Amino acid sequence: QVQLVESGGGLVQAGGSLRLSCAASGRTFSTYVMGWFRQAPGKEREFVGVISWNGFTTYYADSVKGRFTISKDNAENTVYLQMNSLKPEDTAVYYCAASGLPLGTIVSLGERGMNYWGKGTLVTVSS
Repeated sequence: QVQLVESGGGLVQAGGSLRLSCAASGRTFSTYVMGWFRQAPGKEREFVGVISWNGFTTYYADSVKGRFTISKDNAENTVYLQMNSLKPEDTAVYYCAASGLPLGTIVSLGERGMNYWGKGTLVTVSS
């Protein structure tokens, strides 16, 4: 069982940066693939990016590639989402999720492949 708690959301102007954190409980955190997803008002939840269990491999949605970076600290049981050059369309509730499936499978399945979810943190980007 893994419990996830996101933090770091808030209000930022377009062009600014935020770093989200996701603290995980559970001894097996280091074995999980971790993902970030987001849900904008009135829209379905969408994939943002994912990182392998060892932190060596990442994969991002085209909409955030080059602007967002995911990192994983297994010693601290924490995964991060660094968001730069933020745009108003990045406004959403951001969710952290964990999976025991391989990264490639998560890329194919998206949120259907995730086993555990946090409650989310709101990011608002003003124009």
